[in-house]
Amino acid sequence: MKINLKIWRQAGPNATGKLVTYRLDDVSPDMSFLEMLDVLNEQLIAKGEEPVEFDSDCREGICGMCGLVINGEPHGPRVTTTCQLHMRSFKDCDTITIEPLRADPFPVLRDLVVDRSPLDRIIAAGGFISVSTGAAPEAHATPVPKKNADRAFDTAACIGCGACVAACPNAAAMLFIGAKVTHLGELPQGQPERAARIVKMLNQHDAEGFGGCTNVGACADACPKSIPFDVISQLNKDLRTSLVRGL
Repeated sequence: MKINLKIWRQAGPNATGKLVTYRLDDVSPDMSFLEMLDVLNEQLIAKGEEPVEFDSDCREGICGMCGLVINGEPHGPRVTTTCQLHMRSFKDCDTITIEPLRADPFPVLRDLVVDRSPLDRIIAAGGFISVSTGAAPEAHATPVPKKNADRAFDTAACIGCGACVAACPNAAAMLFIGAKVTHLGELPQGQPERAARIVKMLNQHDAEGFGGCTNVGACADACPKSIPFDVISQLNKDLRTSLVRGL
């Protein structure tokens, strides 16, 4: 396959970025998207040029570090992580535009690498259980209905890749927060801090500069782990409870 690439190049956080065009003439349809970028970088290095910087780690669709905006879609045309996107999803002589995740709270560090630490700070603000839950046998003795357990497992699948933020026209992280509060809220151990958790996480969300949710639904469409859109409804229910309690 012959592929034309338009890639965002930016030397640093305060530098002016631009799209730069490259061409690859021998791309295998079986390559992953990141392998294709590796091939490009090998060619650039051989020419004495700076390679394109991008984030990746597991390359198994687990960590979400590889998030890019490909032809205007977070992670690309398939609902999967960028590292699990293969070049057979494109056609010979296609032009592919590759950009970093676009959101004000995610500043570009270099090329396709962005700072997603605001999501970490949202979790640090309250997305955890700090109360003592006892040793494992005691915890196992607490019955959890299968419906609740399944819901907790499904929403715990969120990998915090930031695709939902990049897809949202308001750059909101509500799907991310909704997944976490639903995951913890379905478990007995998550109940003591349930009301306070949502207030702390939303306060940090706003402090980081994320936008508000207007129920567009693009976040759920872009999520590589298929987090359901209704977790935002659960978020709103928990918030109302918190407000009633005056937290």
